[in-house]
Amino acid sequence: MSSSTQLPESQWPPPLLEIPEPPEQLYIEGALPDLNFIYLTVVGSRRLSSYGREACEKIISELAGFPIAIVSGLALGIDTIAHESALAARLPTIAFPGSGLDRSVLHPHSNHRLADEIVAGGGALLSEFDPTYPAGLHTFPRRNRLMAGLAKATLVIEAGERSGTLITSRLALDYNRDVYAVPGSIFSPNSSGTNSLIKQGATPITSGFDVLQALGLASEVPIQTSLPLADLSSLERKIVDLLSVEPLPRDILISEIALPTSETNSTLAVMEIKGLIKETMGEIRLT
Repeated sequence: MSSSTQLPESQWPPPLLEIPEPPEQLYIEGALPDLNFIYLTVVGSRRLSSYGREACEKIISELAGFPIAIVSGLALGIDTIAHESALAARLPTIAFPGSGLDRSVLHPHSNHRLADEIVAGGGALLSEFDPTYPAGLHTFPRRNRLMAGLAKATLVIEAGERSGTLITSRLALDYNRDVYAVPGSIFSPNSSGTNSLIKQGATPITSGFDVLQALGLASEVPIQTSLPLADLSSLERKIVDLLSVEPLPRDILISEIALPTSETNSTLAVMEIKGLIKETMGEIRLT
């Protein structure tokens, strides 16, 4: 079972009313972010590579603190990593399963726990299908149009040349939305689709900062960096200022600060204990 309810049309995100074939009904479980949030759809291969996983985790983690909501399809692969990365970065995330929202049909079954975590984390599950409507071959293209239509932009992490993921990017273009793509190895079948999108004009994305620039948020101050600066030492303030621009590897951060390594490392350790920063995937970032 689920606690989904039918969302009144007056409460639908406005972009969904702009697409050529808007939903006739919309069911929700959880809550949508307020209107100042920008929706970013993140999609990719179900058979993701380690590169795709790491790229997805890195890019979304670097969006922490900005008014961005991550939209994806709750599917296995990149969709799952996108939702999990959003939760880790404390960003609201919206899932469009290719089924109704009742747990007896929610697809895929293996992501029921993730669906619960999305709702508990302040995000939402959305579907135009009746709550007990099962997934089928026809339901996924229909939900893809909603994912593309809701968001200001669609980011494709990994996709083969004939990947179904490319359907979402084509719909985004049809709806006059932006399309971003993560470049990949010329030897990887998983990157042939994304590399092709870039050749066709998609914005190449290699970091969260690239996303912020494309969305016009690069000059904004992350919400999490609205710290009580009066309580920070001058060195801690300098570290916050540097990391507000983008996450940095420890050695680069130390070189930018230009103080003894032992002093900087000691301060970083204290800041991590305070919960101000964290070090993941070889980079230090604000929490």
